[in-house]
Amino acid sequence: MSSENPLTDPNIAHPDIDEALIARLVRTFYERARADELIGPIFAEAVHDWDEHIANITAFWSSVTLRSGRYNGRPMRPHLTLPLENEHFDRWLALFEATAKELCSPGAANAFIIRARRIADSFEMAIGTQRGEIRRPRHSRM
Repeated sequence: MSSENPLTDPNIAHPDIDEALIARLVRTFYERARADELIGPIFAEAVHDWDEHIANITAFWSSVTLRSGRYNGRPMRPHLTLPLENEHFDRWLALFEATAKELCSPGAANAFIIRARRIADSFEMAIGTQRGEIRRPRHSRM
């Protein structure tokens, strides 16, 4: 049985997603995130080499959406030491989703958004676990 939901069939790569689109999405999103009053200061404190960060996150999204294998880091680890709360993830998602919807076809935007929500939930739950809290997914939709 085939599904167009990348969470149930993760081998699906939306045909509109390519390396150029990923690079544009990541670059545009981080321009907006850096200027944001809520999450901008967190990025300013945590990221010291923006060119390297953009390249790493572009490789991450390439691996997540295209199964390119370009990223082999550990994305969770750096987030565990940051002072992140639910409102930071909410704002990150709002900016990311708006950027994806602006730059991508509806299907490609949806593919990015589904994955971004899953990532946000995973990070929030890991941070909660580290703090001795039990957190449930808030963003994923099945």
